[in-house]
Amino acid sequence: MLEISHLCVNIGAIEILRSVQMSLPTGTMTGLFGRNGAGKTSLLRTVMGAMSARQGGITLNGQALERLPAHRRAHLGIGYMPEDRKLVPELSCRDNLLVPLHAGVALERRRLDWVVELIPELQALLPRRASLLSGGQQKIVALGRAFVVGRDLLLLDEPTEGVAPVLATRFSDILAQLKGTGTTILVAESDSRYVRHLVDHTYELDRGEATLLAASAPAPAH
Repeated sequence: MLEISHLCVNIGAIEILRSVQMSLPTGTMTGLFGRNGAGKTSLLRTVMGAMSARQGGITLNGQALERLPAHRRAHLGIGYMPEDRKLVPELSCRDNLLVPLHAGVALERRRLDWVVELIPELQALLPRRASLLSGGQQKIVALGRAFVVGRDLLLLDEPTEGVAPVLATRFSDILAQLKGTGTTILVAESDSRYVRHLVDHTYELDRGEATLLAASAPAPAH
């Protein structure tokens, strides 16, 4: 379970997140929806350890994360797909998927095989340099990299933004396959139409404050 309590985050003198409280039960998918600039990326980056909180707590399965650097959080099975993908352009897609190894994250070969099986589009991309991929293909690789690490928690920032509708639908199908695997998923989107039917809980983030809008039974697989 991921617990976020009274989380406050500033960028300089500007308050980005104001006493955010969220509870994500183990194995569920939670949607974090809100307009651009509402603070969704800041929230995910703070959970991952790429930004620091001014106050508040973050725990995963009872372990406090606030004092852990990002690479130590990855060791705990947290995978993060940033909005801007953050691939290493000169590396092959296979090497991009394995970048967490360089941070000391223990990865099993079967985990990579499982990700490629889940996202078969990756197979043809593995030998290609990331710089030669389209934006949509880069998102597929970034999604796969998050899955390679994210055994316990996945943080997905705008996975369907800026891609063609057919690819956005494909991302939705992949996320549907993950439901029921025991992984806790937090997906942030400005346009919720491709994932809203999948989420078990919905939070709206507005002006740095999170409001729980819905807590419903899991949507049926499709």
